[in-house]
Amino acid sequence: MSLKTHFRPEKIIQPFYTGGKVALDQSGRILATTLDEDVLVTNFETGEELARLEGDMEPVTTLALTPDASHLIICSRSYSMRIYSLSPTHKENTAHVKPALLRTVKAHTAPVIVAETDPTGTLLATGGADGLVKVWDIKGGFVTHNLRGHGGVISAMKFYRPENVVRNERGGRKSSKVTADSEVIGWRLATGADDAIVRVWDLETSKCIAALESHVSVVRGLDWSRDGRTLVSGSRDQVVCVWDAKGLKLKGTIPVLEELETVGILPTGTVNLEGVEGQVLYMGGKKNRIRLWDLSGGKEITRAEDEDEEGGAEGIVDILYNPSLNSLISIHNDQTLLTHSLELPTPNPTNLPVIRRISGHHDEIIDLQYLTPTSSLIALATNSEDVRILSVDNSFSDAGILYGHGDIVICLDRDWSGCWLATGGKDNEARLWHIDEKNNSFTCHSRYTGHAESIGAIALPRKAPPAESEAGRKFSAPKFMVTGSQDRTIKMWQVRKSKATYTKKAHDKDINAIDISPDDSMFASASQDRTVKIWSLEEGEVIGVLRGHRRGVWSVKFAPYSITAAVVGGIEGTKGGRMVVTGSGDRTVKLWSLTDYSCLKTFEGHTNSVLKTVWLTSGLQVASSGGDGLVKVWDVKSGECNTTLDNHEDKVWALAVRPDDKVLVSGGGDSVVTFWADVTTEIAETTAKEEEAQIEQEQTLQNHIHNADYRAAITLALTLNHPGRLLNLFTAVVKTSPPEEGSISGLLAVDEVIGNLSNEQLSILILRIRDWNTNAKTATVAQRIMHLVFRSYGVQRLLGLKVDLTGWEAILSYTMRHYKKVEELVDESYLVDYTLREMEEMMEEDVDGMDGIEISVAVV
Repeated sequence: MSLKTHFRPEKIIQPFYTGGKVALDQSGRILATTLDEDVLVTNFETGEELARLEGDMEPVTTLALTPDASHLIICSRSYSMRIYSLSPTHKENTAHVKPALLRTVKAHTAPVIVAETDPTGTLLATGGADGLVKVWDIKGGFVTHNLRGHGGVISAMKFYRPENVVRNERGGRKSSKVTADSEVIGWRLATGADDAIVRVWDLETSKCIAALESHVSVVRGLDWSRDGRTLVSGSRDQVVCVWDAKGLKLKGTIPVLEELETVGILPTGTVNLEGVEGQVLYMGGKKNRIRLWDLSGGKEITRAEDEDEEGGAEGIVDILYNPSLNSLISIHNDQTLLTHSLELPTPNPTNLPVIRRISGHHDEIIDLQYLTPTSSLIALATNSEDVRILSVDNSFSDAGILYGHGDIVICLDRDWSGCWLATGGKDNEARLWHIDEKNNSFTCHSRYTGHAESIGAIALPRKAPPAESEAGRKFSAPKFMVTGSQDRTIKMWQVRKSKATYTKKAHDKDINAIDISPDDSMFASASQDRTVKIWSLEEGEVIGVLRGHRRGVWSVKFAPYSITAAVVGGIEGTKGGRMVVTGSGDRTVKLWSLTDYSCLKTFEGHTNSVLKTVWLTSGLQVASSGGDGLVKVWDVKSGECNTTLDNHEDKVWALAVRPDDKVLVSGGGDSVVTFWADVTTEIAETTAKEEEAQIEQEQTLQNHIHNADYRAAITLALTLNHPGRLLNLFTAVVKTSPPEEGSISGLLAVDEVIGNLSNEQLSILILRIRDWNTNAKTATVAQRIMHLVFRSYGVQRLLGLKVDLTGWEAILSYTMRHYKKVEELVDESYLVDYTLREMEEMMEEDVDGMDGIEISVAVV
């Protein structure tokens, strides 16, 4: 069996919302959310991240999205307002945006608290902590209205645009007129503040035409009816006021007995319910559920209950109406988004059915487990009292939430089938849950109480019953469960009776982990007291103690049956599991023999505590996660680290392996879950194909060189990026004698090849020229090819290459050096000429002297 050496992030679940304002376009596809200091634009249908707009190092106070998603406005605590053009495009189930920052302006002298766009997407209203309301032209980026009058922080606002206003072009300017009866009002803006006053502004005159006083607390929600005749306001004074929009008088007051954060009016006919014919009002607040009221009948349509039916959430902060799906989307304080259908299931008062649940932020992920026989679900313990169940295929939506624990859930474990999940928490309680994938049902089967402190470790049986047995066919509940607590005791529970078979004082400090052997004969417990103890499951007695870690032990796992201690040099034992692996705060991973309880190997490499360990590849490898944010995969035989996986920015608390051993999943304190797919075989096949192709190309190159086909050889050498062979080819071309007429390199065919290179090939050639130019022996070839490059390409093309400035500087520097050397040689050549000339003159003088002597002798 081959080792796993290459992993790729197959899927990543990461936060997209950490609280604050949420905006959705009218198509129901493009969602804008606040993520710390940034803003994310997401496809609401698929969860695909469309764009991430980085912030200005200050928290985002509010944002607004135009109905057609053409513009996104972001306001931050730095008083700045950024206007982006998104240019959205839609195709079937996909959406794309191209964000571009149009302008940044200082909107107010204090942070902007609320922002609202008008139905046309041309105007934006902003309300600040300075009590001022401004109306902006979005495309122009200038203020059209300054509205003063509120005596406190602006907390709500809503535009009204008459649907029967038509625009005519008259004399080059736009005007509006009302074509219906005179009862229809014009352009207006309603605003509310913490002065408990609702003000109505006429945008044509920029005047406040009414100050509506009835609330006694901050106004949090405003909305107009579609016909413009009704205005509703909701406040934290637990009252909804219904106003006559024409007469600007109070029509009625609805005591809702709930501190409200948002209100709205649904279009007539949206809710199909017998007896409801008029307008329907929706609201949400502290009670954490959407409530519907029949305005004409003055009664609540939904079931009137005070209980927090959503479990762990802490209230609704906003509600968005999605006309494309005829649904309401509630945004909660715990960063969850719930989509509610407006198709009520019964004519009787009932709550709106939840058709989709999305977690914007999973908080710190403490533990995780695969669920169901097909591993289609995953359970997350997320620093919360609720356990979140996610679909692996559609991780953007939660499959469900397990409510019941009274405090943070610390540990999870699954049985052999994946149909049963055990949870332990800080409420000193353990629970067993039945996971019914077929019916999408998650129910608490039983509760186990008795520990005096938090339960930090839990384990279920590992041995599967015979496949032909009833328990094997029906995935029956496990027979027992083992828990470990901060009270330093271990309990073994009978699941059927929900009673402890025995309780043992196990360690001197907190118990961090428990694991059961593959044959269910033993279990191991790891503690902060630096020891790991091996127990007999049936008797509850210690049969061995593993000592050697210098800090507390965070994780312990039995090896599968397929491997023995003999593989790593130990004694082959017969006890179930044969080996265990542990991870400790001393930054080491250790392998232990269950024959003599000795340490077989120690793996070192993490720079922080090792928090979780699991077995891979039928026991041939071990994976570990640590406080350094890394996941490491180790070779059990050699003790070497095969690979390091890095996709987390905080401690990696959770680590699990899919039962088919093909996917490793990690979860960390950064709220990120990463699914690591084993791609070792794929990489090996790709590498083999590349090597085969490389060999074929090498042979082809040799053939071209042998046939003196320099044109094809140079092209292939550039593709293969062979510097040495490329230099030899260019050297041979430059030395061509005689050179072809009109060629710079020596061969016209080579000139043509150099003149038609791709940017990538040209970049490689420039880098090769840089290297050759540093050596005087090869500088001549480099200079000739560089001359050819400069004659073949323009400056702009060369500057656009992936060649940094230092590369060009190196070419220039060595070229100047070579040029200076040539100049020196030329100067020295004049000295040779001078010497030769002087020698010639001296020789001529000597010859003349000799001729005279010869004549004298002749006379004598």
